[in-house]
Amino acid sequence: MPSVYWHDVVSGPNPTAVQVARAATTNSSASFFGAVVVIDDPLTAGPDLKKSAPVGRAQGTYISAGKDKVALLMNMNFVFQSGRYNGSTVAIMGRNEVFSAVREMAVVGGTGVFRWARGYAQARTHTLDMNTGDATVEYNLYIKH
Repeated sequence: MPSVYWHDVVSGPNPTAVQVARAATTNSSASFFGAVVVIDDPLTAGPDLKKSAPVGRAQGTYISAGKDKVALLMNMNFVFQSGRYNGSTVAIMGRNEVFSAVREMAVVGGTGVFRWARGYAQARTHTLDMNTGDATVEYNLYIKH
């Protein structure tokens, strides 16, 4: 499967990722430990959110679970909405240490074309705006189904 680009927009008037809970110490933590974020992020064929063809949505949550490093527990479904995978989903779960060059998470299931899916996803940050928190991440999926 070719790569897809995940766009996490936390800034502006129409965010696709919103914090829904936090610990009393989250704001004073260097790693945002305890923050819970719900996402409905766009997935595109290329890295430019405005110019690339949309392929679906990443829906789920991520939790800041690293006390000393920015490490997220990702729990999301890639919901494909176009092309040959239209109507199919891939379930991804795992640790995402944000500032590592490559992160690997488990593909734990899927639906449609990806029924019985197993494998892994590799994430590589394409862009991260440290002022807004907005990020574009390239995901490569390696799936047996």
